Amino acid sequence: MKKFTSVGLIAIAATMAFTAPDRVIAAEKMVESIHFLIPGGAGGGWDGTARGTGEALTKSGLVGSVSYENMSGGGGGKAIGHLIENAASNHGTLMVNSTPIVIRSLTNIFPQNFRDLTLIAGTIGDYAAFVVAKDSPLNSFSDLIAAYKTAPRDVAVGGGSVPGGMDHLVAAMAVEAAGEDPTKLKYIPYDAGGKAMAALLSGEIKALSTGFSEAVGLAKAGEVKIIGVTSADRVGAYPDAPTLSEQGVKAEFVNWRGFFAAPGLPEDKAKAYRDVLAKMYETPEWQEVRDRNGWADIHNSGDDFRTFLETQEKVIGDLMKKLGFL
Repeated sequence: MKKFTSVGLIAIAATMAFTAPDRVIAAEKMVESIHFLIPGGAGGGWDGTARGTGEALTKSGLVGSVSYENMSGGGGGKAIGHLIENAASNHGTLMVNSTPIVIRSLTNIFPQNFRDLTLIAGTIGDYAAFVVAKDSPLNSFSDLIAAYKTAPRDVAVGGGSVPGGMDHLVAAMAVEAAGEDPTKLKYIPYDAGGKAMAALLSGEIKALSTGFSEAVGLAKAGEVKIIGVTSADRVGAYPDAPTLSEQGVKAEFVNWRGFFAAPGLPEDKAKAYRDVLAKMYETPEWQEVRDRNGWADIHNSGDDFRTFLETQEKVIGDLMKKLGFL
């Protein structure tokens, strides 16, 4: 759990198959195969989480093979609906999701919520980041706020979620924490983080609100500048990126990501998925994937995951009412 702002908000925050390479297997196989359903396009946080998890599970030998399917649409609702409507034939599928499953059900972007699925586990946390192009005159979040203060409608901020979604919500909260009116924010939505990043690089938007893990690779390559991270301290995966807090903006946030299965999944199958994800944390393969992406381990399994989500639902619902999103 992370303290989000100075007012005390708590934020609890193309199918391809891969098989473990021929080598000495480091761990005993616990699950034969997993099909990962990804509710957004390639290059986004959901995509990276599913593929990173699959990489760790197969390279460690815990899972025999994995496959991936990107199913964009409806703010993630298309994939959720597909999993529910085809439950009986999807017992081998795990769908990745994150905080937006709570936000988008609250705003009726889709009619379902996490209670309509089999909860497997929350697995990681990803900090939010504010990103600008490498040649942008903005070199800090303070620069962004100064430009916003002068002409808020000229400072278009993009994100890989719908208006009122998580990227929008994080940007609005950071603007408010900086002492400015968040309702004036010009937010441009894109279908997943990959398209939002492309919009930043093409100059369509001045800044991007996104997951830290989605930006760190391009930042290391010198293609973008990360001007603010919502962590309490600088993140080891890219310590050059300053936090919002050190720039005088008291806004901290971490977005959980985790996995869900079809409703009616037999309990022995659900337990096998929960057990293999728990075991994954002990492997060096997972540690390499996690550290490369700048993720934090946030493990909530089964009933603990449900309690976590119900608490977040209340906290975020209260926040969205305060900002006028509900």
